[in-house]
Amino acid sequence: MKKAGLLALLSALTITSLAACGSNGNNNPVATKPSASESATPSTEAPKKAVTIKFFNFKVEIDEQLHALAKEYEKETGVKVDVETHGGGEDYSSLLKATLAAGVEPEIFNNGGYASLVPYMDRATDLSGESWVNDVIDVAKLPTTVDGKLYGMPMNVESYGLIYNKDLFAKAGIKKLPTTLTELEQTAKKLQDAGITPFMLTNEWWSLSVHLLNVAIANQADPAKFIDDLIAGTAKFQNDPVMAQWVKLLDIMLKNGEKNALTTDYNSQVSGFSTGQAAMMQQGNWVQNMIDGVTPNMNIGTLPLPMNDTNSGYVYTGVPNNWIVNSKSPHPDEAKKFLKWLVTSKTGKHYIATEFKFIPAFKSIPTDSTAIGPIATDLNKIQAENPDRVKGWYWDRFPEGATQEFATAIQEYMGKRISAEEMLAKFDKSLADIVKKKK
Repeated sequence: MKKAGLLALLSALTITSLAACGSNGNNNPVATKPSASESATPSTEAPKKAVTIKFFNFKVEIDEQLHALAKEYEKETGVKVDVETHGGGEDYSSLLKATLAAGVEPEIFNNGGYASLVPYMDRATDLSGESWVNDVIDVAKLPTTVDGKLYGMPMNVESYGLIYNKDLFAKAGIKKLPTTLTELEQTAKKLQDAGITPFMLTNEWWSLSVHLLNVAIANQADPAKFIDDLIAGTAKFQNDPVMAQWVKLLDIMLKNGEKNALTTDYNSQVSGFSTGQAAMMQQGNWVQNMIDGVTPNMNIGTLPLPMNDTNSGYVYTGVPNNWIVNSKSPHPDEAKKFLKWLVTSKTGKHYIATEFKFIPAFKSIPTDSTAIGPIATDLNKIQAENPDRVKGWYWDRFPEGATQEFATAIQEYMGKRISAEEMLAKFDKSLADIVKKKK
């Protein structure tokens, strides 16, 4: 994401957050009585015959809520929404490809945009003419905009950093939150000395090579250009000074993480953190529902993730994914109606802001500050008060398959099977091989 686009996103998020906090003098704008123009659900005629649209969902954190939403939609319109969720420890992209190869064409599926959208352009429906398009935060349109046309609805806006357990920090006598890499290492030592595991880690490829590796990419002087140069072969992961800093961060986490990281999946990581097995984990506001399901009202917060001793760390903000309407599916028009209902009806808006606990990507849907929880509350505060402490998301600019290959190398490094230099060399080779195959 370009710097100007990121600043625009931060501005939009800040305005959204402030609007939510100041609406009608309370902190729950979603729960207030809707205006006359909003109170009536947009008319959707019940179909003359039974219609089912398939929703191939990757957002495991909202699976239960999405099924409940589907029932609400069927109740209002007569159209059944069949939700099938794959994500977390599953490879959503591979499963989607297998589903399409088997001749099953879901009406709605997820996609990150940018380079990852290219293989699906023969199916992606142009949504530029939909009534909700002008309501989307401008920079949230960027991942799925091709030649001036919008091919996806942004799911939401998300941020990540280090989520920490305030009670465990207090138990270890930690009063000052770490802001540099050295301070993070010192914090980890204090936790270890108090008999507390500092980091809850995971072996999930996307957590390693998407979110964690993005920390290094986003800290480049020009992240998008750096990726373009890597793809062109004019830049290398090896010998890059920012990558060397990133390896130090990775080493601190591995040295001070729980010892079964290579066999710890996403659910185990979050549940382990939620039950106090470790004091910190690198995740974002999307895990709030999962934590609440294990330990309601857990005393947690979020802090920027430090990369070096020069700066004070960053949180990383972007559009996590987009909903694509499949033009080759049996009912693409019904899928468009469902997405319109989702972001314009009172019911849909309530689910987005309150049940999903999303930071909405739509100007007309205020953040529900009573629902999003402490993780997103801290992230919003950081973005509003310290916008220079926020960087963007860039992984979807890599060609398809690259991040999975990067993850394999990181996992080998975690298992002490290769050195840091060999890991970075594998990054370069795997990317070069993918680029060569696509020529």
